Amino acid sequence: MKWFLVALLVAAPVLAEDAEQGDGLELEVPSRLLAPPIASASSIPAERDLLRRSVAVGGRLYVEHEGQQHQLTIDPALQEQLTALLREYQTPWAAVVVLEPSTGRVLAMAEHSEAAPGLRGLATRALYPAASIFKIVTAAALLDAGVPPAEELCAYGGKRKVTVAQLTDSERDTRCLTFGRALALSANVIFAKLTSRYLDADKLKAAARAFHFNSPIRFPVPTDVSRAAVPEDTFELALTGAGFGDVYLSPLHGAALASVAANQGYWRPPVLFEDEALSPPKAERVVSEQVAANLTAMMEETVTDGTARRIFHERGMGVRGAVGKTGSLADKTPFRDYSWFVGFAPRESPRVAVAAVIVNDPYWRIRATWLGREAMRLFLAR
Repeated sequence: MKWFLVALLVAAPVLAEDAEQGDGLELEVPSRLLAPPIASASSIPAERDLLRRSVAVGGRLYVEHEGQQHQLTIDPALQEQLTALLREYQTPWAAVVVLEPSTGRVLAMAEHSEAAPGLRGLATRALYPAASIFKIVTAAALLDAGVPPAEELCAYGGKRKVTVAQLTDSERDTRCLTFGRALALSANVIFAKLTSRYLDADKLKAAARAFHFNSPIRFPVPTDVSRAAVPEDTFELALTGAGFGDVYLSPLHGAALASVAANQGYWRPPVLFEDEALSPPKAERVVSEQVAANLTAMMEETVTDGTARRIFHERGMGVRGAVGKTGSLADKTPFRDYSWFVGFAPRESPRVAVAAVIVNDPYWRIRATWLGREAMRLFLAR
């Protein structure tokens, strides 16, 4: 069995409180193909399921937690709209998180599982391969290493896998893209080539740590550590940089990750209680303002002319100034189709950040880009 060792990680699940106790230890990250976390998913404890325990009073939600009464930051109407969508489309496993980027206030954490009725905690569990969402981290590392968005490379193939041969320039390289365009189109081989040429394991690990992979996120609802195994081997590193590595992400973390570019390079921890939002933790710089600006421009192209273009250009369903990144990956046995969308809007004055993930069967009704767009659209329409 193939395993990678990374600080702060265990097979599954890893909650923030558990990770804190494991600081300094070398723990294991499971293989996506051999031990996918979703295969053994369990519900969070009922007493820690604060949304389910909350009570509506005067159009707001309140819950008792650790002996104190708290008003939740959740927008009850938005929460119900998104939950109803997931139920309507009978999603096998799905979750969507909506944040206010400037404060980290969690506005919605909707989830539903048709495959496992009653399963709770899908919004805060790192059960899902990050897939091409991890390209945001890779892109930040490349920009920090001095690679300009206009850097151009040529490649061939790579839609579902990348081979060693594809990392070497050849006459078969007939598709040429800039670095920026490669992010918008989620071009796997281009990202693998860029990773192998400009990054090493230390640089990619540092970028992953900066975006809070392999680190606990303090949150009152049990929240897994999002795990990223960053190997030393050149080819395996290239695969990881392109989104094919053993990297797991929670939707809560995904929305906070998208907020970094929205906040001009600052990380703001997600907040669920209004009293904590009044005096939030100090924002932490993750990337420079210039790197954040470049990431934003590259992610905007995902929506305007990249992998999210079709969904965001459906008549009457657009979101002005939307910025985002898609991700997708599939397991064969048993079949699971993971799709992701993370992003924020509007670009110039961000009001909402979202992360949506759906795990589908072979026959599906909606995927994550559609869900992410709807989360943005419904919030901005309110």
